Amino acid sequence: MENFTFYAPTYFDFGRNAEEHVGKLVRRFGGTKALLHYGGGSVKRSGLYDRVKKYLDEEGISYAELGGVKPNPRSGLVYEGIELGRKNEVDFILAVGGGSTIDSAKAIAAGMCYDGDFWDFYDKGTPIERALPVGTVLTIAAAGSEGSTNTVITNEKTGVKKGAGSDALRPRFSIMNPELTCTLPPYQTAAGATDIMIHICERYFSNTEEVEITDRLCEAVLKTIIHETPRVIRDPGNYEARANIMWAGMLAHNNVCGVGRVQDWASHHIEHELSALYDVTHGAGLAVIAPAWMRYVLGANPHKLVQFAERVWDIAPQQTDEQTALKGIEAFESFLKSIGMPLTFAEIGAKEQDIDRLTEKLLAGKETEGNYVKLAAEDVKKIYRYAATRNG
Repeated sequence: MENFTFYAPTYFDFGRNAEEHVGKLVRRFGGTKALLHYGGGSVKRSGLYDRVKKYLDEEGISYAELGGVKPNPRSGLVYEGIELGRKNEVDFILAVGGGSTIDSAKAIAAGMCYDGDFWDFYDKGTPIERALPVGTVLTIAAAGSEGSTNTVITNEKTGVKKGAGSDALRPRFSIMNPELTCTLPPYQTAAGATDIMIHICERYFSNTEEVEITDRLCEAVLKTIIHETPRVIRDPGNYEARANIMWAGMLAHNNVCGVGRVQDWASHHIEHELSALYDVTHGAGLAVIAPAWMRYVLGANPHKLVQFAERVWDIAPQQTDEQTALKGIEAFESFLKSIGMPLTFAEIGAKEQDIDRLTEKLLAGKETEGNYVKLAAEDVKKIYRYAATRNG
């Protein structure tokens, strides 16, 4: 196990009607005037947005409002939020929505405390030393941004999608009411579950030895998603299943399942190019890329894929490690297909002729991608090509 530090101070308010506490929590964590940041129409149609405003009003918290967040959040709205926040002298950012809304809120929070262009954090790796406090009211279990240091933004001018991170970005509080996810369509639910699984896989597929505790935590979260996702696909109003998935999503990305090890992140970075170019739902893009990545790296490094097969998918040992690992990958692909996720380029509207462009953008300024197996340009192209040419 590697040396590590772990600091995760987010206050979680979990359960039915937890959103009723939002005004008190904003005040508790220092907010007097908030930027109320939200996404699409579902937050308003459900009545959640009006309830949140009511609870803020009851606590005397004033606010400016900024809607319009889209999946794969855009830089343009971040710039607008920074300008609006400064104009209204806000001292707190409140995100009401899913991972895209929270990621955008974090970018605004950091940008308001920075004299330069907020994109420096993403493109140049400029450290995020300060940010306004962020709170969240979560409406979809997927990205895990409600408990993480991370934010991912797409630059609309360049088409580049990049992430940044800092302990300054961890939300001060996150309100997590599983009831707020019960009206999600099955496709969104499945895409969110896939994102959760791959957040775990990026940490699980590591060459660091003797990390049994984090391995077992990873496996527990993966098996929970495997158990609960079909239940909510069949019964969208199943509160207990929704609750388990929601908490799993947070655990998958606050890094409790990643400490003490070198992590990979190749699948996420490879997928980011797809969602930046084609505006693909992130979880759906991961469903296409992650199994293709697994199949490609199998020949070079089967060790952790064997463990994945045996412990997560209950595959009995086959004649060779490669055969055991392949059975696990096939089980994973079958699961993704069973919950309605795509497995091919064709299903997400991606094009084989764009592979060179996707690879060039991914590796701009670096020689390789990932850590479990170091991937050079030709390796990445082969992963994309497999996803483009497989039959499902």
